[in-house]
Amino acid sequence: MIKNGTILIVEDDEDDKEILEDVIISLGNTNKIVWKLNGAEALSFLCSSDEKMLIIFCDINMPIMNGLELKRLIDADPVLRKKSIPFIFYSTAASQQAIEEAYTTLSIQGFFKKENDYQKTKSIVNVVIEYWKNCVHPNV
Repeated sequence: MIKNGTILIVEDDEDDKEILEDVIISLGNTNKIVWKLNGAEALSFLCSSDEKMLIIFCDINMPIMNGLELKRLIDADPVLRKKSIPFIFYSTAASQQAIEEAYTTLSIQGFFKKENDYQKTKSIVNVVIEYWKNCVHPNV
């Protein structure tokens, strides 16, 4: 279990990032939160950081490198793949095509559509984080 791991938010919209960050903090989480604007920044961070990661919340539509491209590169990198970081898509771009690709060709652990309801967002994020805080993990 990696209860104190870093939470990585990969999101190009600052308002969406602030909402997600506020939800995480309001749930009583004291985990370090790192924000990256796109997949390229996130990949650079993941490749250079020795931090234990609890989870990655990633948008799909971002400039430079989108979330699907980021996940493909993580899966293709033996070092990053071995870190087994739970990867959750959290996006308004929840098209059937994106969902199918995420689950059938990428190794994601969840896909959630951004909600306009703060309490529903809080409930979803709480379930996801608590689940991963309690899972046995190969890189403890």
